[in-house]
Amino acid sequence: MSRTSPAGTPLGDEFHLYDTTLRDGAQREGISYSVADKLAVARLLDALGVGFIEGGWPGAMPKDTEFFARAAAGELELAHAALVAFGSTRRAGLRAAQDPQVQALLASGAPVITLVAKSDRRHVERALRVDVAQDCAMVADTVALLVGEGRRVFLDAEHFFDGYAFDADCALRVLEAGVTAGADVAVLCDTNGGQLPLQLAETVAEVVARTGFRVGIHCQDDTACAVANSVAAVQAGASHVQCTANGYGERTGNADLFAVAGNLVTKLGMPVLPEHGMAELTRTAHALAEIANLAPDTHQAYVGRSAFAHKAGLHASAIKVDPELYNHLDPTVVGNSQRVLVTEMAGRASIELKAAELGLDLAGRSAEIGEVTARVKELESQGWSFEAADASFELLLRQQVDEVPPAPPCQLESYRVIVDHGTGGEVVAQATVKVGVAGQRVIATAEGNGPVNALDAALRQALGAHLPWLKNVELSDYKVRILPGTHGTDAVTRVLVDTTDGTASWTTVGVHANVVEASWLALLDAMIYAALRHHGVATSSLPR
Repeated sequence: MSRTSPAGTPLGDEFHLYDTTLRDGAQREGISYSVADKLAVARLLDALGVGFIEGGWPGAMPKDTEFFARAAAGELELAHAALVAFGSTRRAGLRAAQDPQVQALLASGAPVITLVAKSDRRHVERALRVDVAQDCAMVADTVALLVGEGRRVFLDAEHFFDGYAFDADCALRVLEAGVTAGADVAVLCDTNGGQLPLQLAETVAEVVARTGFRVGIHCQDDTACAVANSVAAVQAGASHVQCTANGYGERTGNADLFAVAGNLVTKLGMPVLPEHGMAELTRTAHALAEIANLAPDTHQAYVGRSAFAHKAGLHASAIKVDPELYNHLDPTVVGNSQRVLVTEMAGRASIELKAAELGLDLAGRSAEIGEVTARVKELESQGWSFEAADASFELLLRQQVDEVPPAPPCQLESYRVIVDHGTGGEVVAQATVKVGVAGQRVIATAEGNGPVNALDAALRQALGAHLPWLKNVELSDYKVRILPGTHGTDAVTRVLVDTTDGTASWTTVGVHANVVEASWLALLDAMIYAALRHHGVATSSLPR
């Protein structure tokens, strides 16, 4: 069942793309948004083009109360989305007008309010300790008050699918109480995340047929089916879908906003985002991850760095003929890009495509391609890995294919590293490097908090006077891995170094039985690649 609007224009109120990153997503372990963070997240979601942004639970959470106050004071201007406040129905024994929590929802100033209500008889009787009739009265009274105050109301029927399976009549009575009182949407919540797509879709279709209500869907990801369940619910008749950015949420998370939107737009032809929003999916996903202080999921559908990355030589051969043969859509549609990974699995097509990606045309140079392919396979068999180290691969490539590979910015004569452990427990490393640079022999010594830091400092000291651009180049990350199949202190080590010059970042790799030597190789490639960028000419790494 596909809903589209004329000429692919956004569906507007015909379909709701509803985001709850700031409330449900914030329940993920490890996330703690400040109020400033919440405002920044809301702005990004609005720029993307979602229809509704649930800002939190005013009255229950002080930060959420402050968020709504600051939004109302003009700190949050929304161009696309309506701001939503989340809360619960009135407590038993109080009228809605007397309940402080309900009054806090009104005081938030939010034009839309989502109310959560128990719809599973077991929760009604055991958690709320009321009967079904009282639960329905609590729902109806609260919805009616909010609607009477000019607010649009959505009803989140908590534990709906479990409740419907246990006592369908009870679950439907709760929906009826809310919709009859004025709720626009009855949202069916898979609160425990235990549903599978076929059974969930069957229930959604049955509820739509029995009630005629406008229904929505809210899925948790405990069976790893939240996205599939959300899409299945839409196909079964739901016209309101609740998601969180990057699938953030309690336990295993919620339906991922970017995967759901990607599927609805590209697979079902439903323009649930403005046209510009689809091209912003990847950038927005990564920006929201940064605000949450979490690393972006590289294997996330549509927006992950590896979503359109190809490693097998068979794939690369087909992609060389037609990129669509191994991509389910053009990556640029969602603001992503295709990548070819160079590994021991790489064939000649992988090398040629990767070279083109790096700006080197190897068409018709089959001999050089064969040499590079063989060299990659040889090095990878020794523990090198180039799929995460594009800079080192480019240097290796240029070694093999450039007619006259220029010399690196320096020639190593020797280096030495000493680590001192003082009586007070302090540990200081000292490195000395002897290099030839610009026709001169340079000796430099520097200290650091470890051997790699000291080596990096000494190399910079040696080269700084001759390479002024080096002051803008800095090591941003350092990773060490003991290779599989090796053991103990005699193991072979792989080092990855991330480097930046403020405008771009690159990764280099070094492998050796000695961790310092592996680090040196990675650091040296990083410097050589920096020279390549700043001189604008090809350079090559030192011999392995």
